[in-house]
Amino acid sequence: MTQTHQQMANFIWEICNLLRGPYKRNEYRKVILPLTVLRRFDVLLAPTKEQVLVEHAKIKTKPETVVRSLLESITRRPFYNLSKLDMPRLLDDPNHLAPNLNAYINGFSKNVREIMERFAFGQQIARMAEKNLLYLVIQAFCSPMIDLTFPGLSPEQADVQMGYVFEELIRIGAEQANEEAGEHFTPREVIKLMVNLLLSPEKDLGKSHVVKTIYDPACGTGGMLSVADRYIRDLNADATPILYGQDWNDDAWAVCKSDMLIKGEEADNIILGDTFSQDGFDRDPKGAKQTFDYMLANPPFGVAWKQQKVYIEREANSLGYDGRFGAGLPRINDGSLLFLQHMIAKMRALEDGGSRICIVFNGSPLFSGDAGSGPSNIRQWIIENDWLEAVVALPDQLFYNTGISTYLWVLTNRKEACRKGKVQLVDARRFFVKRKSLGNKRNWIGDPADKAGEPDQIAEITQIFGNFQDGETRSFREEDPITKQVIEKERVVSKVFDNDDLGFHKITVERPLRLNIQASRERIARLEIEKGFTNLATSKRKAEAARLAEIEAGEKRQEDIRKLLADFASAHGETLYKDRKVFLSDLREIDHAAGFRLSSSEIKAVLGALAERDETAEICRDRHGNPEPDTDLRDTENVPLKESIDTYFKREVLPHVPDAWIDEGKTKVGYEIPLNRHFYQYEPPRELDDIEEDIQRLEQEIMDLLSQVTGSDEAAS
Repeated sequence: MTQTHQQMANFIWEICNLLRGPYKRNEYRKVILPLTVLRRFDVLLAPTKEQVLVEHAKIKTKPETVVRSLLESITRRPFYNLSKLDMPRLLDDPNHLAPNLNAYINGFSKNVREIMERFAFGQQIARMAEKNLLYLVIQAFCSPMIDLTFPGLSPEQADVQMGYVFEELIRIGAEQANEEAGEHFTPREVIKLMVNLLLSPEKDLGKSHVVKTIYDPACGTGGMLSVADRYIRDLNADATPILYGQDWNDDAWAVCKSDMLIKGEEADNIILGDTFSQDGFDRDPKGAKQTFDYMLANPPFGVAWKQQKVYIEREANSLGYDGRFGAGLPRINDGSLLFLQHMIAKMRALEDGGSRICIVFNGSPLFSGDAGSGPSNIRQWIIENDWLEAVVALPDQLFYNTGISTYLWVLTNRKEACRKGKVQLVDARRFFVKRKSLGNKRNWIGDPADKAGEPDQIAEITQIFGNFQDGETRSFREEDPITKQVIEKERVVSKVFDNDDLGFHKITVERPLRLNIQASRERIARLEIEKGFTNLATSKRKAEAARLAEIEAGEKRQEDIRKLLADFASAHGETLYKDRKVFLSDLREIDHAAGFRLSSSEIKAVLGALAERDETAEICRDRHGNPEPDTDLRDTENVPLKESIDTYFKREVLPHVPDAWIDEGKTKVGYEIPLNRHFYQYEPPRELDDIEEDIQRLEQEIMDLLSQVTGSDEAAS
């Protein structure tokens, strides 16, 4: 009987029991992943092993390209091995196992050797040999319990199953290492949904011999590429999907490239390196900007881009919109929107067929950043260019290493006519089923192809997306939080908005500064803590004599100001001024009489000490007669783009603060996607009579329980 990929992965992971002691839990995958890859290559080459060796002996003097071509035609795979050994034969010579294993690996074609080098497996061979573990581990991988030929399956099915095994091993390894959310692995049903949303609207995929390019800039182990490839091939056996990916994690890249080699894909299209600073697909072989038909990605959630900061900022500042990051830069602690900008930069021009994108985000890119900030500017750029087609909210607790809410963004530069100028929001948060928990993953999007009997929720979400109906509803069975009874509730699952509905003007509302001023003893005493006053007796000079002279002069100036205010208090008593202009006029008379003028910074310090805000006072005005704003009363309002700022201001602000005005120089445009707010459904509180009835019922239940306990005690006595 064919094992499931989970059973196979569990059998493989049980080998870790042999590693306990010399290896820590978070180090197990350094052995498990490369040996799984190696064993899969081993069993695939086994049927043609002898034929390859015989042929190589005949052609080994020919050019390398000729040798490679001839040997790959025999293996029917884009790789081969020239060693006389294979993994089972390695066990025949336990005393020389380590050097023989290294020699066996060196016998592979260059593309496989590169993979094993990235695994740094040579170090693990030496380590296991030193601890006398190598023989036992190789023996376990050659066990019949771990049959990576997958008997009973077609070659295509076996390749798919092997991909599942790789991903399951990666998932278990990530759990063991306590890695961050979404660092390597996207759940299979999420990938299927992404591919459905990306490809279901496409009309030309059924055309004979159609060629489509698919790109993932954070490809990990290649799961998204594999599912997209299979979707197109299942739809059209004559289609040719060409897969491209990049990742900077050595293990994930090695697994992905191995998977591509095994499936016969162009493995050289899987690039190792940082997508931001080492774009592996900047230019095509002709030197033109490289673009793709379809792009998918699940960039790591909330991962900082500090390491790439210098490179990214240099590109943004020097190239602007001619580069990838011209729209703006997100917060340094979350580079998700950088990945999206990178993908948008690789969209085909509309005249060349355009492109479609689907990317997984957490909630941050929906609304983080105020108007005028990097994230808001990026959203504005995307929405005003009419690229955002839909945002789909997914159930929480869907990913293995995190329980946070996630969202799918679907973008294209060739919207259907009915979608132009529109954005669809889909609330799929209630489309999930429960299975046995795996890490933080407690919810699955129902997929009968994965587990018989489950509802096909992937198809239903895709249908809601395709229907493109504003206000479409579905009924869900939900538990009442009070009564705990399961009830049917109808929920809106789709809303359609104009692009402008997601934008707003952020206006700055100012109110005038009003001060009362009094030269009372208490207020004059506050002068001693005013920064402008205390700084008079400081010096930044390095020469000691000059520094002391400057401080001495400052202290004298302070004393003069103290005397000035004392004279002012004597002349005007504790008069409470409610007009700053009158106070300054009286103060000027005193300082002129004293023979010196207060500087603007000194006047500011005096006002800081003697003035207090007073709504009954006169408005403070500048030298042009304009009201001065009170920074403590400054406020902001978000005005929908579709609404007149003046109309909004007259309706929402002036009735409450008639003296307010708008600082038009500070008005900014912002965009956000408040999905939760749009799908919020108000539920009125329960009637008081119902609540009282429940309380009385609970009280009676408690009394009944107490009487039973009391009765038992009496019986016992």
